[in-house]
Amino acid sequence: MSMKLIEIGKVVRSHGLGGRIKVLSYLQSPDALEAVSVLFVGPSPTAVVSYPLSGFQKGKDFFIMKLEGIDDRDEADKLRGRLVWMPAENMRPLEEDEYYWQDVIGLQVVTEENEPLGRIETVFPTGSNDVYVCRNDKREILLPALAEVIKKIDIERGVMVVSLREGFLEQ
Repeated sequence: MSMKLIEIGKVVRSHGLGGRIKVLSYLQSPDALEAVSVLFVGPSPTAVVSYPLSGFQKGKDFFIMKLEGIDDRDEADKLRGRLVWMPAENMRPLEEDEYYWQDVIGLQVVTEENEPLGRIETVFPTGSNDVYVCRNDKREILLPALAEVIKKIDIERGVMVVSLREGFLEQ
């Protein structure tokens, strides 16, 4: 499949009896779904099944979705834990200094002095800003996605440069 897919959430459970699913949303704005007619569900972007999206309701940090072909609770339950993807072309263009999570995950993290800290393993939203989870073999460092901490993200080189204030690593 040559289409680029963007991970937008994770199926947490079935919702009701009609085959709807509750999806934890990774989208900053749920409006991104307005233009989408087909979603993809699966463990990775190369192992997905496409489903026409026949309806959705927005929640605060989740969606209730109805996918064509998933018509009862048993079918919906089989999707639990799977990731939900949408075509990248449906995403609004990113602003400068905005990145998709999957572009950030896997980046090598270094300090401004070029000291290696580990790799970005995951990202989670906290309401005010995202938090990048950087891990190496000794520890996990939580990096708030704030300009004073994240100094540079270079997707091409696969590097994130961070500025850690005094005492940050002793947490």
